[in-house]
Amino acid sequence: MPDLDDTLTTEAPAPAPAPEAGSVGIVTPVDFVHERPFVCKNGQVLPGFTLRYETYGELNAERDNAIVICHALSGDHHCAGRHAPDDRKPGWWDNLIGPGKAVDTRRFFVVCANVLGGCVGSTGPTSLDPATGRPYGMSFPAVTVRDMVHAQKLLLDALGVAALHAVIGGSMGGMQAMVFAIEFPSFVRRVLAMATTARESAQAIAFNEVGRQAIMQDPGWNGGDYPKGGGPRVGLAIARMMAHITYLSDASMDRKFGRRRKSGASGESYTFDVQFEVESYLRHQGQSFINRFDANSYLYITRALDHFDLAQAYGSLEAAFAPVNARFLVVGFTSDWLFPPDQNRAIALALLRAGKAASYAELSTDLGHDSFLLESEELYALVRAFLEREEPRVFDFSI
Repeated sequence: MPDLDDTLTTEAPAPAPAPEAGSVGIVTPVDFVHERPFVCKNGQVLPGFTLRYETYGELNAERDNAIVICHALSGDHHCAGRHAPDDRKPGWWDNLIGPGKAVDTRRFFVVCANVLGGCVGSTGPTSLDPATGRPYGMSFPAVTVRDMVHAQKLLLDALGVAALHAVIGGSMGGMQAMVFAIEFPSFVRRVLAMATTARESAQAIAFNEVGRQAIMQDPGWNGGDYPKGGGPRVGLAIARMMAHITYLSDASMDRKFGRRRKSGASGESYTFDVQFEVESYLRHQGQSFINRFDANSYLYITRALDHFDLAQAYGSLEAAFAPVNARFLVVGFTSDWLFPPDQNRAIALALLRAGKAASYAELSTDLGHDSFLLESEELYALVRAFLEREEPRVFDFSI
């Protein structure tokens, strides 16, 4: 039930124009303010927190048609629709969510929140510490994926959600989806986890560490104490460029860029200016990222991912899934080398060994880790069937 100290605040939205077909239309983010202490898993305490979120569709009378969308590392709460008619891009999962789409907002009440520790309206290292009046910076508590999920559960309580029809997420979002089912088994009915893992691998931790070092070795980082709009912009851009490579695949990069040269670049020039289109693309990714993300949030969230290990936290993966009541569909992608298919398949196998209802689907694609975000009729069909069928259905067990 809603906490009496929790508040949902927003300006009254102006009347929106009629949405385009298949779109949730113009959406307005809302802030959920939890004004009581929040104890993180490691015992550190936040005096309160804010989560910025969006909703699409309507909560039904039984309050059980809600679907939570959990975002990946650099994502946010804006997963469908547009904030203004002239927005260049819609929400990051707009191809999946909307009227008549795989996550049909004519039937479901969809909720997506920016995670605790983030930097897009939710409480994180850039937020002001009420005890000092200054940004938390590196004094922000060490958050975990479990903390992110518990904060979102408080939001759902405030919204009056009685049960979740499903939790859906890819990559870090898949980790959150699993934790939802483990921590709140009577609340979650379905989990759809894509391109994810039950524990961060050594390779993934290594990539995260390179990114963190790029940030922390930048003089602009200054121990995490930097002004708004400042900070380790070079380090953060390099971290993003490196991470972005792991989201793609060799085949997709070769198809998109090949060895094509930038216009004006000489084939005989051995300078270190941008010469290849792939270099230009990565630099653009890095520059775009520093305009929308905070370096300290990047440190905190990647560290939360490093510590994600369900088997270690609960004794074994089967023990972790023991309390689960939800039906699972786990989706792996053949070209995902960050969280490869065998890591996704291991989740489904552990669920089955624990006696749970689980299906595994493996989609053949050469688009890499980010395959779960791209347009795919095959993926849409899996999602729609999983959400709309009442009885368990076996898809493709490539185990």
